[in-house]
Amino acid sequence: MRKLFTSESVTEGHPDKLCDYISDSVLDAHLVQDKNSRVACETVAGKGEVYITGEITSTAQVNIEEIARQAIKEVGYGDSDLDIDYKTCKVTVNVCKQSPDIALGVDKSLESKEGELESEGAGDQGIMFGYACNETEELMPLPISLAHKLARRLTEVRKQNIINYLRPDGKVQVTVEYEDDKPVRVDTVVVSTQHEKDVDMEMLKKDIKEKVINEVVPNELLDENTKYFINPTGRFVIGGPLGDSGLTGRKIIVDTYGGYARHGGGAFSGKDATKVDRSAAYMARFIAKNIVANKLADKCEIQFSYAIGVAKPVSVYVNTYGTNTIPEDEIVNKICEKFDLTPRGIINYLGLQNPIYRATTNYGHFGKEDLSWEKVVEI
Repeated sequence: MRKLFTSESVTEGHPDKLCDYISDSVLDAHLVQDKNSRVACETVAGKGEVYITGEITSTAQVNIEEIARQAIKEVGYGDSDLDIDYKTCKVTVNVCKQSPDIALGVDKSLESKEGELESEGAGDQGIMFGYACNETEELMPLPISLAHKLARRLTEVRKQNIINYLRPDGKVQVTVEYEDDKPVRVDTVVVSTQHEKDVDMEMLKKDIKEKVINEVVPNELLDENTKYFINPTGRFVIGGPLGDSGLTGRKIIVDTYGGYARHGGGAFSGKDATKVDRSAAYMARFIAKNIVANKLADKCEIQFSYAIGVAKPVSVYVNTYGTNTIPEDEIVNKICEKFDLTPRGIINYLGLQNPIYRATTNYGHFGKEDLSWEKVVEI
């Protein structure tokens, strides 16, 4: 049976990703000074303006406006006529401390209040998913893996002046053809990239095909029937927050598995690790990856659920889609016996109080080998 599956990724200049990057930059700046910082930072970007809000409780002294301008500069924006200028844009900061009602449950879990377990509680209720499969070396689905690599390459050719007329905003889409659940070829590649004025479209299409697509997509996955749509509207000069507003947390499918696996609904960027939306999703990916890496299954989806103020997960769910080499209930037992799935246990195991989050913002939070939740251990 043949089927097509498509995933999308975006560059760091996409307005939503710009907001994610600002929020994670604010988070990291606080963690550098105070590892116990509680941060929930949201960013909105529109025409000539950035608005930063949220709740932050920390001993750190951080100039949030300065952090935001530096992040915009690092992405490559500096022209208010085409996107946004880090020097002249208006930056509004409206931040307060974490609600004492939320802090009440995070500081001391329900279990610790009952004398059962000394630990912080989850910062919110929610469900989190992790996924892994053996389609790629990094144990990620092939469509999102290729999409991230293409988006990263778009940024590389711009910043290294390999294609010197590109600007920061861009997005890509990859459609992979599967036969009996195995990827066999790339059916379609879509690339839309912001560019300087008066660029010849035929030259742009040629450059993107040769210097981006052909450099990323393995030749054996391309054939004479592969379709390419490069800047299909014909023009993409106005971009970033000038072309479209941006918002932290709006690219949750790009951040995870490209729609190939389920998503619990919680965003990542701008949140410290007491927020299980982020930390438990990282742990779920870590465990799913290690189930596949240890050949307990060819593919694996994990779900955790938490209640606010309660340390231990309410439920642990494993689905190996019939590819398991041992019973799934044994896999669940291994997980619960080997790993501390409380927020504090996850934070300590994965080192989540370190200022690591700017490295996660772009090109997916999973599949990057230098992140702690991507390491392979024996289960």
